[in-house]
Amino acid sequence: MTGSQTNPPQEPDRDTQGKSWGKVSGSTTVYLGIIVLLGFAPPFLSLINEPFYLDLLSRMLILGIAALSLNLILGYGGMISMGHAAYLGIGAYCVGIPAYYEIYNGFVHLALAIVLSGIFAFLSGIISLRTKGVYFIMITLAFTQMLYFTFVSLEEYGGDDGLVIELRSEFPGLFDTENNTNLYYCIYLTLLGSLLLVHRLIQAPFGRVIIGSKHNEERMRSLGYNTYRYRLVCYVISGILCGIAGVFLGNFTSFISPEMMDWTHSGELIFMIVIGGVNSLFGPLIGSMLFIFFEEWLSGITVYWHFIFGLMLIALVLFGKGGINGLITALFGERR
Repeated sequence: MTGSQTNPPQEPDRDTQGKSWGKVSGSTTVYLGIIVLLGFAPPFLSLINEPFYLDLLSRMLILGIAALSLNLILGYGGMISMGHAAYLGIGAYCVGIPAYYEIYNGFVHLALAIVLSGIFAFLSGIISLRTKGVYFIMITLAFTQMLYFTFVSLEEYGGDDGLVIELRSEFPGLFDTENNTNLYYCIYLTLLGSLLLVHRLIQAPFGRVIIGSKHNEERMRSLGYNTYRYRLVCYVISGILCGIAGVFLGNFTSFISPEMMDWTHSGELIFMIVIGGVNSLFGPLIGSMLFIFFEEWLSGITVYWHFIFGLMLIALVLFGKGGINGLITALFGERR
């Protein structure tokens, strides 16, 4: 992977969460507190008999994983993809199509999602990453729409009408995912693993090259790094993580359709990242939680909730520099 250099240059760390967890900032303490609260949410919601909110949290965490995976290439790598929802669809169909043939083994579903998401990311990335800016955005969008219309044409699996999943993925001896609490904790543990993976990647020399390529790709090339190869690997990892999120989304909804991979859902993932804070480890999770919360709350108040939600997003982009992460960092600052 490396060229003539053995250690990549140390680019300025632009992620307030990207520091060693040995020195915990005040903002990181807040985020870790939120993670702990999420871990205790199911027994509390069971105690007050509010299963609806458990479903809402499950959806938030699933989309949090997807947004986290997109932020790996968007926030840290500067690759703005409008096709990331394709991997959610791939992961969901890796549950639905085997279930159609009465194959409910969750390990098979996950393996299929990892392999197929990785292949799609690799093939699309080979072409997409040779472009930049608006061209990269349009090519990722084109690949996603190609996949969307491919699944629309598959009448055997419901076509545009979708496909109902009769039974959720089975993990013998580990999780009974038919139980909503067990499914939640399965998602929760995957989220923790994803956060740790992204943190380690960004702190590793690999991540330094990705961040350096975002800010000054020519310099990184002059130092001997094959930036195209690094970015392609990062793109594939991002797609695989999102494909895993798609597996949980298919199990959560018990229904799959090509609509899951529509380009508008890629836009929603970008909104989540912007709300939470680009270049923030925990920002995509916070952004997904707020996005789903306001979507649910506003839709219950008025049919014109899209308009109100749009105004809120515009205000956040214009006046909330750094998103929610920027606000939390400004409030709590650094604590040694």
